[in-house]
Amino acid sequence: MHADTTAPSGAADPTTPTGTDPGTGRTVLDARDISRALTRIAHEILERNKGAHDLVLLGIPSRGVPLAARVAAKIAAVEGLDIPVGSLDVTMYRDDLRMRPARTLLPTEIPPGGIDGKTVVLVDDVLFSGRTIRAALDAMNDVGRPRTVRLAVLVDRGHRELPIRADFVGKNLPTSLVESVRVRLEEFDGVDAVTISGDAGVAPDPALTTQGEDLP
Repeated sequence: MHADTTAPSGAADPTTPTGTDPGTGRTVLDARDISRALTRIAHEILERNKGAHDLVLLGIPSRGVPLAARVAAKIAAVEGLDIPVGSLDVTMYRDDLRMRPARTLLPTEIPPGGIDGKTVVLVDDVLFSGRTIRAALDAMNDVGRPRTVRLAVLVDRGHRELPIRADFVGKNLPTSLVESVRVRLEEFDGVDAVTISGDAGVAPDPALTTQGEDLP
């Protein structure tokens, strides 16, 4: 979704904090951190659900989809059975459609067997205002009636505008509104990393805005 900007090769800038790439911001989660966070989420889902019975994972495009697939694979490795995984596009259910340019519709793929009577775990990369998740709940009404809906996110950056809370969180990341959180995944970007950029008093770069949730 976003171009990957990397710093020129050579000696590190002594003014740049450790773990910071001037082109992408400060790294708060690397590939190993992300893997551990998803493993923990997978185990927490199993504990909360008391196993994998009637469990369905739906990723919110775009980066929620590969995250859902990874969590499902980790659950399958523990339980020894395949976990239904799909995707749920929320584009036409967003409350900012009239204020934003036209958006590309992304796939909604519901696993065979549907979601009626199932425990559905929505998976997204970043939880911010909560408006994307509200849209996902509306979208789900058009594809079925699950028994229970839960939410898993890789990063919760706070600043909620709606009464929505994640059940499973990889990392709680306190941020200011002028900071941007970027999730990069191997499936889209060739690398796994979560970075944060932006300084107080400086507007966030639109090219590095949070993927899972739009800025308020």
